[in-house]
Amino acid sequence: MTAARFAAQLNEQIGNELAAHNQYLACAVHYDAMTMPQMAAFFYGQALEERAHAMMMVQYLLDTDCEVKVPGVEAPVNAFDGVVAPVALALDQEKRVTEQINALLRTAREENDFASEQFMAWFIKEQVEEVATMSDLLTVVERNVDDVEDIEDYIAREQGSDGDDPMAPRQAGA
Repeated sequence: MTAARFAAQLNEQIGNELAAHNQYLACAVHYDAMTMPQMAAFFYGQALEERAHAMMMVQYLLDTDCEVKVPGVEAPVNAFDGVVAPVALALDQEKRVTEQINALLRTAREENDFASEQFMAWFIKEQVEEVATMSDLLTVVERNVDDVEDIEDYIAREQGSDGDDPMAPRQAGA
């Protein structure tokens, strides 16, 4: 049985994931307006990934007969200066989400909620990848701030699709 405290915290995390979706969408639009199609596509993809995370959490709550409460979210930052600011914001966001995911795992452990602990394991791995990706991207963007073509080339070369992760939790509606 899913611990009530974990379920409440996971419902909050659904909102955090949807807020991350909106923030990445705003970043994508910024790069699209700058005619940086590779960066725009990367961030559009990141937005979809964050939405998918929220839907995985929704499905878990449904599967464990817990109430799902989709929370409202604050508006994202929409105005950025240049090419570095959105990536710096994205890295900070991923670090914050990592703390939130770690807190969820901690709650599951404190509540002896072994199924929820197992569910969170995939998200722990995912956050390691997300922070590393954004950290590397920030380094590249800062190094090439005056050469957006190099940034675009990096994204095209390094951020190709790895395909679906067969170990990822099921998404509601998928």
